[in-house]
Amino acid sequence: MRQQLLSEGASELSYEIREIVKKAEQIKNLGKEIYWENIGDPIQKNHKLPEWIKKIIADLSLQNETYSYCPSKGILDTRKFLAEQTNQLNGVQITPDDICFFNGLGDAIAKVYQYITLTSRVIGPSPAYSTHSSAEAAHAGHEPLTYKLDPNNKWYPDLDDLYNKVKYNPNVVGILIINPDNPTGMVYPYETLKRIVEIAKEFKLFLICDEIYINITYNGVRAYSLAEVIDDVPGISMKGISKELPWPGARCGWMEYYNRDKDEDFNRFCQALDNAKMIEVCSTKLPQLAIPKILGDPRFKVYREETNHHIGKRSKTIADILHTVPELTFNETFGAFYNTIIFRDGTLKPNQRIRIDDSRIKTLVEQWVNQDIPHDKRFVYYLLGAKGICVVPISSFCSDLQGFRVTLLEENEETLINTFTSIRDGIVEYLAS
Repeated sequence: MRQQLLSEGASELSYEIREIVKKAEQIKNLGKEIYWENIGDPIQKNHKLPEWIKKIIADLSLQNETYSYCPSKGILDTRKFLAEQTNQLNGVQITPDDICFFNGLGDAIAKVYQYITLTSRVIGPSPAYSTHSSAEAAHAGHEPLTYKLDPNNKWYPDLDDLYNKVKYNPNVVGILIINPDNPTGMVYPYETLKRIVEIAKEFKLFLICDEIYINITYNGVRAYSLAEVIDDVPGISMKGISKELPWPGARCGWMEYYNRDKDEDFNRFCQALDNAKMIEVCSTKLPQLAIPKILGDPRFKVYREETNHHIGKRSKTIADILHTVPELTFNETFGAFYNTIIFRDGTLKPNQRIRIDDSRIKTLVEQWVNQDIPHDKRFVYYLLGAKGICVVPISSFCSDLQGFRVTLLEENEETLINTFTSIRDGIVEYLAS
């Protein structure tokens, strides 16, 4: 090409949660059944939406106006409804103009990092959710900048690590929080959130809080939203319906801007995000029309609480099975629907393996592991080939830890128990080899 075509940051774009599917499909094509523990799609794991929710959506689909454009920032009545929900938290107060809809949070995340100054950085948690870390690193043309979540302290953030990295890196303009966290299932304590707000205030930063799982908590824990703790610090909350409804195929998420009036530079940034959506004309309309009708229905709270309770029960079942392996660092989860399991230092070594009976699959896996790859990815490939279980290595979540992420979504109890018993047995065999 006359000039370099591909930006330097493009090399930072990766999404192992989907990449592992390519490997799993190869094994599936050889006749092995695959158990998908790689991605957080409740529908794929046998979750059934209540009929009353389906009826609301079906009725909306029969209305002719559903098929027209909607305002670029989103339907006004829906934004009024969401603003009122946030204002009821008795924290920061917003108006419908402080809300903008996007085609899922993936779209919103891409827009946020796209319009930050190239030399500026947003520091996020590690293990990191790939959509955030890849987008931020791609915009900057450098590897992601992260603060540590500590597996030896319930996955809570290392606040000293965060403080020092912010203090000694003047390019940091924002702090990312994912609450409840993906991939660990940790819920940020109130005091921890307040400390992060204090750090942002001290260094004049803004906050981004991905709250896609904010209403998915269980086992006696609640999540505090950014709106409740932010005080007068500028911030953005990212929300959506893909997980809590759940309706991942709707591609419907939104951002809420907090304290725009406290900083003119932040206000201009929010305006740029709105303008970016205006250029695209609008985002998906049908889900926006459905949001007040579904989330405002008293049946939704009951449905969500029951669903959360079942996720919590499954988290206990998984804990009962995997707690028995002493080589693992295992933390109970309280939010979202994932768990990150870590191998203790020195546990994983080269040349470990699980027996694979099918010679074709064995050959394929041996080709994959005959490369310079992290030890946990090697384990994941063997687990996939031997047991047909597809999990994601934690080294792919921008982390120097060794482990894997699973979901808590399998609604068939027998399948759940069999899957995690197979994971346990695979770990034992692998470590003993």
